Amino acid sequence: MIFMLAGTSDARELALAIKAAGYRVLTSVVTGNAAKRLSEAGLEVHVGRLTAEEMVKVIKGHGCRVVVDGSHPYAEQASQNAVQAARKANIPYIRYEREQQHFEHPHIIWVDNYKQAAEAAAQKKGVIMLTTGSKTVDIFARRLLGIPEVTLVVRLLPRKENMEKCEQLGIEQRHIVAMQGPFSKALNLALYDHYDVNVMVTKESGKAGAVDEKVEAALEKGIEVIMIKRPKVDYGVCYHTYGEVLQHLKQLDVQPVEV
Repeated sequence: MIFMLAGTSDARELALAIKAAGYRVLTSVVTGNAAKRLSEAGLEVHVGRLTAEEMVKVIKGHGCRVVVDGSHPYAEQASQNAVQAARKANIPYIRYEREQQHFEHPHIIWVDNYKQAAEAAAQKKGVIMLTTGSKTVDIFARRLLGIPEVTLVVRLLPRKENMEKCEQLGIEQRHIVAMQGPFSKALNLALYDHYDVNVMVTKESGKAGAVDEKVEAALEKGIEVIMIKRPKVDYGVCYHTYGEVLQHLKQLDVQPVEV
């Protein structure tokens, strides 16, 4: 069996490709909604966030022979846990990561992390739209809320806990866009127009994350873009296509992990 971190849409497709190649796949996701989609596709699912030690228990408990890490490019901790778990379980680790996109434009400001992005945004005026998800919204809310002539608009998944988090942070309902992407360029343009956005904050999540649509729409409107670089993680073995991952799996001669 293959143990696979599969919280993104492209990871789900890779998991299905691995299953179609004749492997049993145990996928691992954090949310119930992601688990439902995987289950409906006929994949076995473990739901819940896992530490490295907990991953080892799951791996050994299911006799998994390989770890395939298809987590989001910015899920740094999850990848680090997967690397450690594979090492502790003495099984191979394979990283699948969607390819990076390269953007060059005078209106794009590159930063290394979320705190730098929040600081860069704090130097701006007008409406700042945050599109980096719910996990780090507190970093931006604490830095930007209350600054004169700055309005923070957040775009995140329509989940109850996200709305509660925004309420606790003091983000007004009228400044919350609760929608699930990916978003087309046309929809991005409409949202930018509706909120009269001046600055958009995003991550370089790759084409599968529809980054190009929101960046192209922003630049077309003359909106400044604050782009957070991908975290640097030493994955060891890393591929950018499904075919490369499948080829590597075929070449492995790994015995099942004993419980």
